[in-house]
This record gives sequence, structure tokens and C-alpha cells, in this order.
Amino acid sequence: MELYKPTHVVLLSSPGLGHLIPVIELGKRFALHHNFKVTVLAVTSQTSHAEAQILNSAVTPSLCHVIDIPSPDLIVTGLLHQNDRMVTRLCVMMREAKPAIKSILSKITPRPSALIVDIFGAEAIPLARDLKIRNYVYVASHAWFLALLLYSPVLDEKIEGEYVDHKEPLKIPGCSSVRPEDVVDQMLDRNNREYKEYLGVGKGIPQSDGVLVNTWEELQRKDLEALREGGLLSRELNMKIPVYGVGPLVRQPEMKMSSLTESVVTWLDKQPSESVVYVSFGSGGTMSFEQMTELGWGLELSERRFVWVVRAPIEGAADAAFFTTGSGVGDEVAKHLPEGALNALTRMLWDYVITVREYVFEAPGTPLFSRLGGGHMETR
Repeated sequence: MELYKPTHVVLLSSPGLGHLIPVIELGKRFALHHNFKVTVLAVTSQTSHAEAQILNSAVTPSLCHVIDIPSPDLIVTGLLHQNDRMVTRLCVMMREAKPAIKSILSKITPRPSALIVDIFGAEAIPLARDLKIRNYVYVASHAWFLALLLYSPVLDEKIEGEYVDHKEPLKIPGCSSVRPEDVVDQMLDRNNREYKEYLGVGKGIPQSDGVLVNTWEELQRKDLEALREGGLLSRELNMKIPVYGVGPLVRQPEMKMSSLTESVVTWLDKQPSESVVYVSFGSGGTMSFEQMTELGWGLELSERRFVWVVRAPIEGAADAAFFTTGSGVGDEVAKHLPEGALNALTRMLWDYVITVREYVFEAPGTPLFSRLGGGHMETR
């Protein structure tokens, strides 16, 4: 009698909470709703306390098996420079992890039925194909972002000069146009290495056997239809792979709250419906001291209740804390706030937004405005 062989899905995550958590949540969905065996390959930065915390606490072994693939110091090896931006770093990290990924895929048992990678893991698709493993890309963002990402190599050929210098919206077949000033951060400087890496990501995704997007039909039917075979965008790209809306995938709050989380949730429960603004710049988003000052006083002068995720200011790129999330301390942040601002704030969340965010999302008093990393805006 032939023994039952469970479907074994391997998911590959690039470094960063914004990639690791969505991949883990997708894995949980496969395990709980489809009874799949799930293995998560997590390429980690080794510099983020919060990243390590998630790996150690967020996954129940009975649901997902996690294999940590540490990333070497690529600056020491000369493959990265100190001023290289986030997407460049992610792409190089994932590229250098390919030998380890291939080794695991070839030896792991039971043999994987499918490999699902996040957008920065697309270079692992040929590895899966060589091993005769079905391969898919999971886009934790939305379908319109995916459309822009896939169409960017075409825009690169059609448009001269910087995108932000154009006065007309950038047209995407079958989808809403993008204003030049609203392009993702990676498209702001076409001479930067990060832009070239970004284009490579867009070119790699259509090589897969299919795409999973964290959205749903009722929300983005127009964009999903454009992306699917026969749609305007898929015809333009000659893309003939299925695109599945698998959302919304949202991390469920942990049963046990920290005292800080509990105090914020208790306060939120006492507020009138839709009266609180939630402000967050994502797991790695930062601001300069001047920007923090402006935002702090702007929130106070708005006379609206708010919850603000605050980190110590950093001069430089907006995603400067992407690889060091969780290393900040509340008292360190407080000293950077404008004089008197701390007393004016209704409530502040310090670091570890991930441990609090899910409760905030569920609170009826909170219309959400969350500026996430990578130049995308999330609202609810």
C-alpha cells in the first residue's frame, strides 16, 4: 500500500520584517487551511534584533519548520558598499545565498512540491526549475504595485530621462496610471545601482510558474484582470502565467500582550470610533530629526488622537533602519523629540511595531494611515 505523502511547500524569505512576516503568515495559511507541510527558508541579515525575535517566537514547529540562512558581511567581501541602498543589498544577499538554497532544496525531505519565493528571491526560480520543482512568486504588497514592478522594464525602454521630470502620468496597460512623483523610491534615480536591481526583479518574476498576490478580487479586480493571461498588461509583457489573489493575509495578534501593548490597546478601546490616526513608517522606516520635529508638531496641532511608532532619527535614506530593526530603545528615542512634545503626545509606541500593530488594526477607533517601507502607502 502506498503511504500518504503530504504536500510539502518550501517558502523563501529575504531579510527584513516586511518580507519575513508575510512569508510566515502564508506558510501558516498553507498549514492550517490545506494541511501542507511547510518549510520556511529565511535568509537573515544577522543585524536585526526584531528579525531574530520573530524567528524565535512567531512560528510554532507544528505549523512551519524554519531554516535560518545567515547572510555574510557582504561589505567586507567587497560585494556591497557602505552607501548601497536597501534593494541593492537585498538582491545581493539573496544572490549570494543561492548555493545554500540549492543545497537545501536538493536534500530536504520529503521532496518539495513547490518553492514559493518573495520578490527578492526570484533568482532562485532557475534553481527550482533545475530540480524539477514548481516555483511561484509571492507578492506581499498589492496588485497595482506588482503591475508597476513588471512594467518598469518596458518604461525603462520607452521613457528617457528621470521619471519625476515627466509631466504626464506613466501609463500601465489595463491599470491605473502612476503620477511621476508617486513612483517607488527605486525609480527616483535611474543611474543608481538600486534601479538596475529593481528592474532585474521585475524581469525575473514572469519566469516563474505563477504569482500569488496579497489582495482579493473585490478590491483590485481591474489590476488582477490586466495581469492575468489575456489581460492588457499580460499581453504587453507576453506573460502567460497565472496570477492568484490570495489575500488578505494579515498577521493575527498574539494571545499574550506585553504591558506596553496592553496599555495602548486599553487606551484605544476608550476612544470614539474612527477618531485615532495611526502613523508608522514600516519596519525599517526612519526620519531625520527635522522631519520628526515637523511630524510631531503637525500631529499635535491637528488636535487629533493618534498612535505614532517612533524610532531614533537617522540622517540619510528613509529605509536606513531596515536591517537593524528592533535595536532601538524608547528612552533613546525620547531624547530626540522636540522639547515638550512628549507630554503633548496622547500615546506613543516605541520600537517593535510588529508586536502592537495587529491590535491597533483591529481597534474600531482607528482609521489607519501607515507609510510602509519601499515607497508604498497602505491605508484602511
